[in-house]
Amino acid sequence: MASILPLPPGVVGEVVGRSHGDLERVRALIGQYPTASNAVFDWGNGDFESALGAAAHSGRRDIAEFLLSRGARMDVFAAAMLGKIEIVKAMVGDDAAVASSVGPHGIALIEHAKKGGSKDVVAYLEAILHPERAGQRRAREERRAVVAARTVKAVVAKKLNGVKKAAPKKVRAR
Repeated sequence: MASILPLPPGVVGEVVGRSHGDLERVRALIGQYPTASNAVFDWGNGDFESALGAAAHSGRRDIAEFLLSRGARMDVFAAAMLGKIEIVKAMVGDDAAVASSVGPHGIALIEHAKKGGSKDVVAYLEAILHPERAGQRRAREERRAVVAARTVKAVVAKKLNGVKKAAPKKVRAR
């Protein structure tokens, strides 16, 4: 059983601070103070941050996975950064306001997903946060497809025209 005694002063702040980018130091600190994997640092004015929260908004998958392996509790921000779309969908499905929620330092959920490089989670959140953009995105994709098809036709026509030198008519792209 983990100790119920408070962590020494400064430990939580160092664990959270180092979780923004120093995996080796985080390993050492969690090795010495295992309960710090779930401790939360108060930056003031209601800005609370866990070590997992720090890793999540910093895009540090390695640190997040280490903390989770040491008992840190998954949250929607870490799930978004790690690309765990089913967790994000479940939480947003339960409460739509989660899609526009902010984590430590006021960083939006979608920014966590972007830091982790999760295109699926970003697209899912974009569709919820900006439904008006979905139609624009589809129209843009359709225009790109038309341009690509015309380009292919032009290249084929050019190649055919080059091969059929004796042909009376040239093939044209439409």
